[in-house]
Amino acid sequence: MAEQIAVFGSAFNPPTQGHVSVLRQLCHFDRVLLVPSYKHAWGKMMAPYEVRCEWVRAFIDDLRLPNLQLCQREASLGKKGDAITTFMLLTALQRDYPEAALTFVVGPDNLVKFGQFAQSEEILSRWSVLGVPEKVVVRSTHIRERLKQGLPIKELTTPTIAAQLTASAFDR
Repeated sequence: MAEQIAVFGSAFNPPTQGHVSVLRQLCHFDRVLLVPSYKHAWGKMMAPYEVRCEWVRAFIDDLRLPNLQLCQREASLGKKGDAITTFMLLTALQRDYPEAALTFVVGPDNLVKFGQFAQSEEILSRWSVLGVPEKVVVRSTHIRERLKQGLPIKELTTPTIAAQLTASAFDR
């Protein structure tokens, strides 16, 4: 039987309890690749890529779910400075894991606009797409706003992330 791999892309700007609530629903996959956006397809400003990868590593350590893995595949795809599309990522990951069955995991914010994704029809014809609702709704934006106001964030993310985050991490 083919390895079942879930691909969960996000800005992780920063990781939140919302992300946690989605990931806890993916325990039936052999592997869950957490893919921080290298450059956002819609131009969203983010903390530096390397910083967000470190956050994802700490986030994975905090969660202690055995199937989670940081995937930095977008970095190799984005070296020319272009935005990385989901289609590009899934195509590259299918080459990396040719025998695996890939499932693209979509959160509720992206599910409603999936038709706007580049080559969305081809994605649907080649791979599984799984909409997973957050059981805890926490947006990264909310964390960034609270940090700017000097308010606590420990209930909005995991302990290590809460301890590491400062408002200045998002200054560019």
